[in-house]
Amino acid sequence: MARADKATAVAELKNEFEGSSAAVLTEYRGLTVAQLKQLRVALGGNAKFAVAKNTLTKIAANEAGVTGLDDLLVGPTAVAFVTGDVVEAAKGLRDFAKANPLLVIKGGFMEGKALDAAEITKLADLESREVLLAKLAGAMKAKQSAAAAVFAALPTNMAQLAEALRAKREEAGE
Repeated sequence: MARADKATAVAELKNEFEGSSAAVLTEYRGLTVAQLKQLRVALGGNAKFAVAKNTLTKIAANEAGVTGLDDLLVGPTAVAFVTGDVVEAAKGLRDFAKANPLLVIKGGFMEGKALDAAEITKLADLESREVLLAKLAGAMKAKQSAAAAVFAALPTNMAQLAEALRAKREEAGE
């Protein structure tokens, strides 16, 4: 690779690191071109899967301020730059790795923090953003319904108390 080509590749990788919310490093040794194409399709709009030289990736990551990836950049490495939902991308990689054991998730980074393979698997086990937001909305609605019931009970209890007091006064002959 010529020096100008390397500088261009580093600049492109640096832009990918800076423009992504997370990146997942994988080993792809033994996967066919067709399988890599299937993986790219499976990731959809959530991530961009790129194969790059380890030394160029190290330089680009360091220039982008991403640290903690140097130990992961050994052997054939591909990077999934996540621009969409991190959980969905992690699920896509995990599911593809289950179907194709030659894809090995090495680790990655998210929000400036290095992640190991187990942490990425934990991310994949989370429910999607939409499901979590729906659960949060449901919990908030339940709390509001409970508060509304309490507020509605106060006037009812007050009316019942006033009626009981009126009935007692009638019995006493007042």
